[in-house]
Order: sequence, then structure tokens, then C-alpha cells
Amino acid sequence: MSTMPDLVPAYPETFLALAGMALLMIGVFRSKDATGLISWLAVAAMAITAVLIVTGSQGPVKTFSGMFIVSSFTSFAKLLTLAGAAVSLWLINAWVHKEQIASFELPIIVLFATLGMLMMISANDLISLYVGLELQSLALYVLASYHRNNLRSTEAGVKYFVLGALASGLLLYGSSLVYGFGGTTSFDGLATAMASEPTGNLGVVIGIVFVISGLAFKVSAVPFHMWTPDVYEGAPTPITAFFSVAPKVAALSLFLQVLAGPFAPLIGQWQQVLVFISLLSMGWGAVAAVAQTNIKRLMAYSSIGHVGYALIGLAVGTTEGARGMLFYMLIYVFMNLGTFAVILSMRVKGRAVEDIKDLSGIGKTNPGIAIALALLMFSMAGIPPLAGFLGKYFVFMAAIKAGMVPLAVFGLLASVVAAFYYWRLIKIMYFDAPADAFDRPDTATGLIMTACSVLMLVLFFASAPFVGGADTAAKALSLG
Repeated sequence: MSTMPDLVPAYPETFLALAGMALLMIGVFRSKDATGLISWLAVAAMAITAVLIVTGSQGPVKTFSGMFIVSSFTSFAKLLTLAGAAVSLWLINAWVHKEQIASFELPIIVLFATLGMLMMISANDLISLYVGLELQSLALYVLASYHRNNLRSTEAGVKYFVLGALASGLLLYGSSLVYGFGGTTSFDGLATAMASEPTGNLGVVIGIVFVISGLAFKVSAVPFHMWTPDVYEGAPTPITAFFSVAPKVAALSLFLQVLAGPFAPLIGQWQQVLVFISLLSMGWGAVAAVAQTNIKRLMAYSSIGHVGYALIGLAVGTTEGARGMLFYMLIYVFMNLGTFAVILSMRVKGRAVEDIKDLSGIGKTNPGIAIALALLMFSMAGIPPLAGFLGKYFVFMAAIKAGMVPLAVFGLLASVVAAFYYWRLIKIMYFDAPADAFDRPDTATGLIMTACSVLMLVLFFASAPFVGGADTAAKALSLG
């Protein structure tokens, strides 16, 4: 006779799923447009989910026959994912009313994508990993092409779907190989099997490479980054902001959970693959962005580079590296949200503009926006005293202490190259002849832009509690 699984560890996800279905019913039966109401209720649902995570067990606790795990690591990653999703939803709500394409389904799709991310983070089995990943991915494909009357948006959705299906196929094939040679899909069972054969079975190693390939697509790491510039440019700007933060945090956390869990004994096999992907991502992200004229495409290549820096923390395979990676992602979330709030503020006479040259002279015409973007760009470049410097410092130091000095040196050189295009934006804002002044940003967008830019200073001077939280989360993993 089967016993009922313990539902308590999954209360946050259960609540979010029920909230999503309830909001769908409210939207269907409400006679007038309910987009604003549904958006705020979705943000409230995410806030309540965060409270349930904080007040719930910090574990490690497993349920659903060991397929679902809750620990201090999953709690940290989930809270960061929810923060990115909630702020993105705030930006989306402001945008849909400007563009007059309000639709109550949009915040609900964002909510279900977030639910998939939370399930991914707590996955403790290859099957639950895939279910969470696909729940997230299917929602993201719809979001990318949400602006269906816009050719670029529909093209972005199609490209994302086709390449995403390919990545899912790679992940499933790798999982089937791992299951075939490991004898189980459970992370705990695989960890036991891998520990008994630390040199690695060739079939399992090939399977791990395919799994890494599938996950690398989700974080847009080179050479699986092809979709990123087109989707970032084509998708509506606030949805691009969502793509750039919440799914990245969830997928990198899953990456960490998978490689530091069942495949930790095979670090000698997968570490070289991660180092290769990290090097390519840092290099290509730094070089390819230099030639961009569209600011959203520039941010796409910037995100590829930042994923490369974050992957250094995973590649070194130590608790210190994991801590650096988690803290880096915390900073990255707010740097990106702030930057996309600035991009959303790039409107001239009610029309959205995206070219870098449209920033010309805004240091004089829109000084508030210019200061916010300058702080965010300095932080992305890793200039002290801004939080981006600390993020890079922690991952580089983790690589040096692990004896991977060439990786840290390459990361430093890539940062210097990348600093060129961040500084170029600042030069255009303050030293080029003024173009048309931007419209006054709405309250929500202006507030997010200001808060995120100020946070870059706060996270530098008051980083201890955040680093401590990342350290506690990293220690929950099985790393050296």
C-alpha cells in the first residue's frame, strides 16, 4: 500500500500552482480588462511563496520518493528567482499599458514559468528535472512571441522554440545514457553509483556531456548561445528582462545541483568541459558585443559573458566557487533588471527606441537616466566601488585558490575587453551631441531603475549578509 508523500516541503510550489489557476479563473470571468489586477495578484502570490520558502524547512528534506529536495541552497536560489520574476512582472505590467496590448494571460504565463523554475531548482531526479525544465521552457516560448503582430517577436519565438526543442532532445538523450549506464534516474542513486566508479564509465561520461549541453543552452553559454541575440532583440523588452534574470538563475542553480550532486565524483571528467564553456562564453561575450548597435543585442552578448564568469565558480568545483557563483548571480539579477528598466525608459514622443546612438547626450537631456545607466555599466564592467567588482573578485579568487590561475587570468582579460563597450555607452551619454530627449519614465520603471543602481553601491559596502547567505547555500552542496 503506497503512502502519501510529505507535501510540506512542496508547499511553496503547490501554493504558486493553485494561485496561477485561481488567477486564470479571475481573468476569464472578469468582464473588463483584468491585466493590472492579475499582475499585482501574481506579484503578491510570488511574495507569499517567498515567505513560505523562508518560513519552511531549510532541510535538507526530500519528498515524492526522493524526487524533490529542499535545502538552504534551494531556498537561496528560489528566493533569487522569485525576486527577478516579481520585478520583471512589475516592468511588464507598466509596459503593456503603454503599448495598449494588455492581456491578463501574460502575468499568468510568467507565474507558471516561475513555477517551473522553482521545480527545476528542487529537482533531485532526472525526471523531475526535465518536467520542471519543460514547464518553464514552454511558457518562455509563448512569452518570446507574445507581441504576435510584431514580426521580430514571432521570429524570436520560433527560433527559441526550434533551438529549445533541440536542447531538450540533447538533455533527454544524455539522461537516457546516464540512466542506461547508471541504472537509476535518482540523484542519490547516481551519486552512489558514480562514487563506486570515480574514473567514470564511458557511457555515463558521454551522457553527462549531453546533459551539460542541454543545460548550457538554457543559460545561453557558448557554443549553445545562438538563440540569445535574436530572442533578446525580438522579444518585448520587459519579457527580455525576465529572460535575462529568472531563467538564468534557475538554470545555473540546476547546473550546480546536478554537477555537485550525482556527478560530483566525476569532477575530473566534467570539469574540463565546464572550463572550455566558461572560456568560450567570456571571450565571445566580450568580443561580439563590441560591434553591436542595438542595445538589446549588446545586452544579449553581455549576458553570455556574465554566464561565463559565473561558470568559473562551478568549474572550480569547490564550496568557495559555488559561493562566488551564487553571489555573482545575485548581483547579476539586479544589474540586468536595472539596465532593462533604463532600456524601457528609452522612449521618444511615445515611441520606443533601441539603438545605442539614441543615448547620445542624455547626460544633459535626461541626467537621472544617465546616472543610473552609468552606475549599472560601471558595475557590469567590474569597477569598484560597485557590486560587480565583488562578484568577479569572488569567482576569480575561487579559481586562483583551486589552482586554476589561467582561467582567472583569462576572465580578467575578458573583463578588460568587455569594459570597452560599457565605457562606450557612458561616453555616448556624456560626450556626444544630444539627440532627442527621452519621455519621462513611468513611476514603476523609474523606481526600479533607481533602486537597482543604488543597490550596486549598497551591495558593495554592505555585502556581508548576502555573501553569508550564499556561503550557507553553497555549503549545502556536496563540494570540496
